Amino acid sequence: MSETPPPLPPEHLRDPGDSWVEGPDGTRYWGRFGAAGALVWHPTQGVLLQLRAGWSHHGGTWGIPGGALKKGESAHHAALREAGEEAGVPEQGLETLHTEVFDLGFWSYTTVLLYARDYFAPEVTDHESVDVQWVPLDTVSSLDLHPGFEKSWPGLLAQIQLHTGSV
Repeated sequence: MSETPPPLPPEHLRDPGDSWVEGPDGTRYWGRFGAAGALVWHPTQGVLLQLRAGWSHHGGTWGIPGGALKKGESAHHAALREAGEEAGVPEQGLETLHTEVFDLGFWSYTTVLLYARDYFAPEVTDHESVDVQWVPLDTVSSLDLHPGFEKSWPGLLAQIQLHTGSV
């Protein structure tokens, strides 16, 4: 697992959303305009999780593909874009089941729960992922999870269970 982040493009070529936001208590959050991620669920495979690169925020933990919103971008679009960039998630064949927003007032994170109608093989497609895997629902809690995802997992699992018979 690489501990050194790749070099950033020059500031004039970066999206203005790619920066840290600092809360009143000094805690830093990635994404000037907020952030979003995609929790992709397939009924027989489980959920798609990403092992974060060691150099990243909470590196070495499992979470969902996600990242900063670009200027003017919707959270839903950002979640789909990031899932494609980090885990090879195709945009076709996905149905949005639920959207959950963690809002701190000065920063927010949107989780988009997606149902994958068809199986696809995920793949590591950028430097932010060390691994991406389908994880059975009953195994997720046993992993070393990203703290934010760990807090939201029980509610997201309940949403998946609500939809189990309806898709």
